[in-house]
Amino acid sequence: MAKKKTDETGEIVEGAETQAAETEPTETKPKRSAKKAKDAEPAAEETSLVDSVIETVTSAVDSVVDTVREGAANVASLVTGTPEKKVSRGKRAEKIGVITSDKMTNTVVVRVDRLIKHPVYRKYVRKRKKFMAHDELGSKIGDKVRIVETRPMSARKRWRVVEILHKAEL
Repeated sequence: MAKKKTDETGEIVEGAETQAAETEPTETKPKRSAKKAKDAEPAAEETSLVDSVIETVTSAVDSVVDTVREGAANVASLVTGTPEKKVSRGKRAEKIGVITSDKMTNTVVVRVDRLIKHPVYRKYVRKRKKFMAHDELGSKIGDKVRIVETRPMSARKRWRVVEILHKAEL
């Protein structure tokens, strides 16, 4: 086939046949429309992909803003001296027991009683355990107190008296 050239008006010149001129535009038009249809589908997918990226970034920014807001509230409460809310440190072990000794400075011995069903005889057995606890509330022997697990304060003291539930009768 001869080389085809077109002039400014779009007509074929120099050795081009009329049949070739008629078949060429009809073949290319469906291909172009097919390309446009294919291009339209990724555009829809791109918009949904873009939307999902925007949603993800927005949620990440919101969580960062919330964290910064909480941190600013904590700093403000520390500066002003009025705590806005208590900082939660997770679930700490709590026990309720009776004070058996208060002879030490800022330390009490708390006896915690619990009932356990015997595995063979199915009878309830009373078990007792003594814990040393840090006490700044001034509790006395016989008081019923709530103790909570805390950092090690000495070699054997890992509990702290949180509240006095019931004062002992003298």
